[in-house]
Amino acid sequence: MPRSAVDVIGSAFERTKRQLFKPFRWGQWFRLALVGFLAGEIGQGGGCSARLPLDIASSIPKSNESQFLQSGRSALFLVGIVLAVLLGAILVVVLTYINSRMRFVLFDSIIEGECRIGESWRRRGGPAFRYFVFQILFSLTALFSLAVLIGIPLLAAMAGGLFENPSQHILTLVLGGVAVGGVVVVLFVALALVQVLIKDFVVPQMALEDISVSQGWNRLWLLMKAEKGGYAGYIGMKVLLNIAASVILGIAGFIVLLIVLIPFGGIGVIGILVGRAAGLVWNPVTIAIAIVFGILAMLTFILLVALVSVPAAIFFPAYSLYFFGERYPQLQALLYSPAEGPGLSNLFPQP
Repeated sequence: MPRSAVDVIGSAFERTKRQLFKPFRWGQWFRLALVGFLAGEIGQGGGCSARLPLDIASSIPKSNESQFLQSGRSALFLVGIVLAVLLGAILVVVLTYINSRMRFVLFDSIIEGECRIGESWRRRGGPAFRYFVFQILFSLTALFSLAVLIGIPLLAAMAGGLFENPSQHILTLVLGGVAVGGVVVVLFVALALVQVLIKDFVVPQMALEDISVSQGWNRLWLLMKAEKGGYAGYIGMKVLLNIAASVILGIAGFIVLLIVLIPFGGIGVIGILVGRAAGLVWNPVTIAIAIVFGILAMLTFILLVALVSVPAAIFFPAYSLYFFGERYPQLQALLYSPAEGPGLSNLFPQP
């Protein structure tokens, strides 16, 4: 019979403590920070967004519009946007591939109690590539589904003339917007749930048996149908743990931000004052220096946040492994030694 949630959390906590502090090693900590960050276990709730103007013509002063078009700058601007989109897409694909590989590196690091990036990278190439392909297809499907859910109602509203006199159709637009928004929220929740289940329970099967995502999902689906309450409890507990971790890490991140702002902010203010006294003005050189300085500050902040978040990056995957290990004998055999069974001691050999 599977153990209780408290016992599973205790095992995950004990493994995290042993791996990080018995003994404490800076090299391991840095490697785990890198792996956790690239695998998506650090800063899952963060993100960034940027919006480009959708109406280029409206962003140009009317008096200069004809001159802008005649000079050919509009074409150059559009080419720049296309290149930026292509570069962004390439970057997303590359980062997704690295994320897929690091997911298996993180799995090996927790199972073995030692982070060996190169060794795990070479060993898990096959399943990691299949997971990468799945992530790309999954993302494209999510984008297509979102476009359909938003695009069809939008086109229907335009065809019905609701936007020609919106003041006369306020109730219809509001109710339609609420309905579409609700459906989009449900879609996001469903997609996030599927992604978490595959990351937590299908990836271990792929690592241990070299199977495909679909094969692992079919097995998992049978297990979930046989134990709906157990998996629902797992999701609920993980949500609660994530909320608690977000609060703790949010406080830690704020402290890290202050630590970064004090030296970098002081240096920046001094640099601006000295530059003004020396008669420096903004030019390509000074702008480049400011950009490099800002990038260094941002990278320092990310590094410190990653280092602070290492315990969470180990605990949450360990929690999912111990939960699934109760239901997956191949994984349980790796988590516990044959002599002890599902206990809390001697989780892995001391280095």
